[in-house]
Amino acid sequence: MAVGQTQQDPSKLIGQLGQDYATQLTGLTSVPLDTSQFAPSVAAQDPLQTQAATLAGQGVGAYQPYLSQAATYGTQAGTTMGGVSPYITGAAGLTGPGAGTGAGSIASYMSPYQQQVIDTSLAEFDKQAAMRQQQISDAAVAIGGFGGGREGVMQSEYQTQSDKNRALLQAQMLQQGFGQGAALRQQDYQNLLGLGGAQTGLASGQLGLGKYQQGLAQLTPQLAGGDIGTLSGIGGLQQAQTQRVLDAQRQANQMMAMEPYQRLQTYGAGIGQLAPYMGGTTTQITPDPTALQTALGWTSVLGGIMNPNIGTQNVYPGQTTSNQGGNQGGNIVSNAVSSAIGNVIDPSKLLPQLGVTGWPGPGA
Repeated sequence: MAVGQTQQDPSKLIGQLGQDYATQLTGLTSVPLDTSQFAPSVAAQDPLQTQAATLAGQGVGAYQPYLSQAATYGTQAGTTMGGVSPYITGAAGLTGPGAGTGAGSIASYMSPYQQQVIDTSLAEFDKQAAMRQQQISDAAVAIGGFGGGREGVMQSEYQTQSDKNRALLQAQMLQQGFGQGAALRQQDYQNLLGLGGAQTGLASGQLGLGKYQQGLAQLTPQLAGGDIGTLSGIGGLQQAQTQRVLDAQRQANQMMAMEPYQRLQTYGAGIGQLAPYMGGTTTQITPDPTALQTALGWTSVLGGIMNPNIGTQNVYPGQTTSNQGGNQGGNIVSNAVSSAIGNVIDPSKLLPQLGVTGWPGPGA
């Protein structure tokens, strides 16, 4: 087996470029990259977000005072409503006829001095009546008719009329006292109902205040939630903008750090385009010939030696020539090839068939 190599040296310029590229690559990759310059970072919370978080913390339980006050008003309303019952009960006791002398009767509303007033008034009436009766007697004496029938009639009529007047006066005073008592009793009834209504109104007002406080307790978180949402939203937008700035700066730092590598990569790619001109070594391996190839080679060589014109035919214009010797030599070669195919190629056996003698044989 034959081995052949062909060496093609690169041009001087290409060699310099390759050496320069190797030098730059070694120098660039020998220094580690400072990846902290383009490491991912998270933008800090915006001040509005911090304020929102503070409000959220402060708002937790902020409704509790309002609920406590609402509970207080509810308790007060219950107590107030409990005070309505006596007034209703008292008013119910004044719905009867008002007879008798017990509590709630008309007599209980009459003046305790009424009887004294009546007695004094009647005493004064009796006094005045006696004085008028005496005047009748004096008049009778003056005309000389004292003790007569006419005086007796006048005294009788006067007494009768005086008694009527006295009874009428007493009845009027009793009626007046009764009317006043009845009016006072009715007024007391109205007053009790009014106080009960006022007590109920007060309880309703206290319940209303409790509901108002409850509404404040519900409204407080809603208003605080609105403020928190607004602050969080605006703060989130500002934080997002800050994050975009950080990301852009990180990308810019990364591009700046990778620029030498990209430039060197472009440089190396350009050198790669010059690969066909970089030279190299080409290796050719020729395998040993087979027995048949050797036989054919010897046949060609020996045939050419014995008859250079074997198998050729010269043709001239107007003339055809047949080379008998050529045909004979061709037959000889054909027979030699057939014999070589069936036997081990041995020049000592092959050459006699070709008409060659004197071959020293193997090992000669």
